Amino acid sequence: MALFDENDPFGAPPRKKLAHEIGQPLDTLSVHELDERIELLRGEIARLETAREAKQASLAAAASIFKSA
Repeated sequence: MALFDENDPFGAPPRKKLAHEIGQPLDTLSVHELDERIELLRGEIARLETAREAKQASLAAAASIFKSA
């Protein structure tokens, strides 16, 4: 196991993956960290909306099959 990232010859520790917990205190976060969280959550909202649209389309397709039968 390598002690450092082979792409980083100076061995800087890997950056912690950004995560946000709903309801967590926000007073310790910087403006930059808040901006990162907002972008993260916007991406998650877009992912949820895409999944919802796919499920709605599937339900509509199933309903039309049973309606025509």
